[in-house]
Amino acid sequence: MTIDKIPLAAVLGNPIAHSRSPLLHKHWLKKYDLAGDYVPLNVEKDNLETVLRTLPKMGFVGANVTTPHKVLALSIADQVSDRATLIGAANTLIFKADGNIYADNTDGYGFIANLKAGVRAWDPKAGPATVLGAGGAARAVIVALAEAGVPEIFLTNRTRAKSEALRAEFGARITVIDWVQAGNILEKSKLVVNTTSLGMQGKPELRIPLDGLRPGTIVNDIVYTPLQTRLLITAAQMGCETVDGLGMLLHQGVPGFERWFGIRPEVDSATRAAVIG
Repeated sequence: MTIDKIPLAAVLGNPIAHSRSPLLHKHWLKKYDLAGDYVPLNVEKDNLETVLRTLPKMGFVGANVTTPHKVLALSIADQVSDRATLIGAANTLIFKADGNIYADNTDGYGFIANLKAGVRAWDPKAGPATVLGAGGAARAVIVALAEAGVPEIFLTNRTRAKSEALRAEFGARITVIDWVQAGNILEKSKLVVNTTSLGMQGKPELRIPLDGLRPGTIVNDIVYTPLQTRLLITAAQMGCETVDGLGMLLHQGVPGFERWFGIRPEVDSATRAAVIG
């Protein structure tokens, strides 16, 4: 068989060296014996549109975008999914044959799929969820939790104005809590999700009081470097059910890979092992 064009995809961010997305997609390409490649690209904000407009001309069929480009990528795109519009950020781009860019957001899908895989008995209607952080990842998590039926979302961020802005956008289901009071709402929460970079390798630790956590509370940290953050270690010691952030990365990659390479990949133990390295 002659292959006229080898499909290429990329992940764009700044920094990008820490990303495990290349390990994920290269694993799937090898597993399904597909021609193609997936590469990390460190791109400055001011160069993002130029790079995105150039990639289709170089044989790229799509890309992921990560911090800090998710909001800007949405504004650059020629077409945007309803989901990405609602979240206000894009993480998955599909390059059309005419060079136009279609933007989607699969972070919420990845978050929920990871949560359900980690805690099969999770009932979104069981009670309130606490979301730490008010950035792009928080937007995706909030939308996903609301769609799943979580009755109330406590939102707290170091800059309260950002939390207030999200409440104004997403509605009265959100209750804004001052960052200094974050520890006080954990006792009421059935689910706690850290969407900040605090606790990530090279970043400051997440320093909120955790004594309000109760046995059985589900605690999810979307940080995956390190895989076991201080939040997850402490929560496990207190009898909580913990879910690390790697699964969100794995599951959010599924829809993009399917669009770019034509096969819907499976997230399994071998996938996780390949990405852990």
